[in-house]
Amino acid sequence: MVQYTLAQSPEVLIDVPGRDSNKAREKAMDQLMTLMDDGKLPTELDDGFNPKEFIEVKEPKTEPSDEENAVVEAVQTLSNLAKLKVKVQGSREDALKVRELIDLLFTDEVIEEEQIEELNSGFKTLKTFAQTNLKYRDAKDEAEQAREVLDSALNPPSKKK
Repeated sequence: MVQYTLAQSPEVLIDVPGRDSNKAREKAMDQLMTLMDDGKLPTELDDGFNPKEFIEVKEPKTEPSDEENAVVEAVQTLSNLAKLKVKVQGSREDALKVRELIDLLFTDEVIEEEQIEELNSGFKTLKTFAQTNLKYRDAKDEAEQAREVLDSALNPPSKKK
């Protein structure tokens, strides 16, 4: 939605769907002609008024408040938690299999060569899982605060009596 006004009558606002374009200005001109025909235009316009003379009314850009910034940060924190949780869940099963093989190293049982190869190739998986799991735990603590920020932004303030 774009809004136009006139230099001669800034109080007159004409709304047109879409963005500022020649077509939108033509539609605004049609509305202006209707206002003039209905006698609802408080001033007289010069002959030869054209659509290029419309002034586009733009909303003043405002800086986000601290509360809005906190909400954005909270959502990013929760999004990060979700991504970490998916990674942890995706690698947990493989990491636990490798962990069971590590237990075999501490027993007197014979370890087959295939198990050793599986163990050696699984160390990276185990390391990645453990690191991601630690990050997930830290992110979970941060996300608790983020959830509180979102809850306070989503719930209307309670009225004190």
